[in-house]
Amino acid sequence: MSKSMFDYTKMILNKVSFDPVLFCKEVQKAVSRLLPHEIEELRNFILSIALQKPELKQSLIYLD
Repeated sequence: MSKSMFDYTKMILNKVSFDPVLFCKEVQKAVSRLLPHEIEELRNFILSIALQKPELKQSLIYLD
């Protein structure tokens, strides 16, 4: 996908970061749509969010 899809994914994840279950669902959707190198960037993005909201770190299991 294009870089804009990755940016869109980050925007959605920021908006749903209040709910860990919804966040995990959106991560699962993102994995099916993004390219492998974008998934690696997504991992870094989630880790940076998880510093503020540790409950979101569980979503990393969907990136493996």
